[in-house]
Amino acid sequence: MKKILIISNGDIGAHFIQRVSQTYSSENIYYVVEIKARKYKDVNPARFKFYEFDPTSLYKISNLLKMDFLQVIIAMDKLVDVENTLKNIRTMNKQLRVIVLDKWSIDNEDPNVVLVNSNEILSSRLLDYLPNVPVIAQNVGIGEGEIMEVMVPFGSSFVYRHIGVIEQKNWRIVAIYRNRKLVMPSRRRMIQPNDLLVLVGEPAVLKSVYRAIKRELGQFPEPFGSNLYLYIDMNLVNHHTIEEYVKRAIFVHKKFSHDLIIKIVNPGNIAILQKLKELKEKDIIVEIEYDNSNLNEKFFDDIKVHHIGLVIVSREMFSSHIIRTRLYESHVPVLKISDKSFSKVKDVAIILSDNRDLEKISSTIFDISEQMGFNIELYNYLNEHQEDKEQVVEHYYNLSTIFSKSIKVFKENENPIRTLKNKENFIQVLPFTQKLTARRILSLFSTDNELLYHKLDDNHQIFIPVQL
Repeated sequence: MKKILIISNGDIGAHFIQRVSQTYSSENIYYVVEIKARKYKDVNPARFKFYEFDPTSLYKISNLLKMDFLQVIIAMDKLVDVENTLKNIRTMNKQLRVIVLDKWSIDNEDPNVVLVNSNEILSSRLLDYLPNVPVIAQNVGIGEGEIMEVMVPFGSSFVYRHIGVIEQKNWRIVAIYRNRKLVMPSRRRMIQPNDLLVLVGEPAVLKSVYRAIKRELGQFPEPFGSNLYLYIDMNLVNHHTIEEYVKRAIFVHKKFSHDLIIKIVNPGNIAILQKLKELKEKDIIVEIEYDNSNLNEKFFDDIKVHHIGLVIVSREMFSSHIIRTRLYESHVPVLKISDKSFSKVKDVAIILSDNRDLEKISSTIFDISEQMGFNIELYNYLNEHQEDKEQVVEHYYNLSTIFSKSIKVFKENENPIRTLKNKENFIQVLPFTQKLTARRILSLFSTDNELLYHKLDDNHQIFIPVQL
């Protein structure tokens, strides 16, 4: 039998003793010390031994502490009583494990004393009832946020996504509660509105996942960043086209209502620089980099300092392998502007591929389409990988219902790139994966539509990093 000593004085201690009496365990025997004895219902006398005396008296408690207790639990209402009782216990036994109900944020350096802060527990429990605040398991694991439950709102970017396409690095969806019933997760399971997800992972990662689940449309370029960044390398861009590119970037900037930072590197035309400087406004910042050293490092510094969520470049710059790799490593969406008018664009064109990356970036696509006023068109190239594609189509149809945005699905027997070459007024959206950093010559004999993005180079394109 394991002997547990409970030292109580107050309502919390009495409530704890009553709860313990209702918890069946044939292996524990409880010795209860109270300054003033209380009566308890349905207490098993074989498991509970009650004593009435003041535990702050060393003389009175010393005889009881001669027994071999596994641990002591102290739940008392006065700090002075707790301090003197602890002192008596340590006089008799230096190593005995003591659990203390702490209402006063006691300073403690004793490794064998565990302080249970009642204020922390109560405030954490009250936080559980606040909307849009993650519920963290307090009494499971180490209680630091490695276990969390999240309610999926109706407009979440996670709604109607298959679990198998959600990248779960350093975290996992371990359970789903739907209509108050447990649903075990699987790769093909689709998340529904109002699902309660139980997540396990690193606390810092789970905080990011929580924000991603709670994010609704109308926020782009969030969660990637806050502002837009027009990147112009005057060694790569035709000087006669710079003003037109800037006009198109400002058009996009007005749609998203975020600050626009115009960054010029390798400046080489004084007249153009002067015109660009005249564009400065409250929400348009013009920066000219005259020092051409460490441009790669300065680019990443700008992304961080300005909290950039969308980088805008010309097609000449995106065709540069070095620049394209730099853009990929920034993990920020990229808008590649072509020579065509942006204001005439009506549709977002998406070519379904054999992977599921388009499902991962679907919420961002709907967000962009909503803010820019675009229609969404899916081009499904019919081949042997139809099952995965049909699941992606199903996902997009579900999102279109949620956000009241119609989509069109075209089933193509030939490569959709040929169809889109004859189409006007559209912007293509693609996942920005590492394979797009490969040199273009390597894609000449490829059948991968994503690698062949440059076949539609005459049109505007958006490349979205594959994230949560």
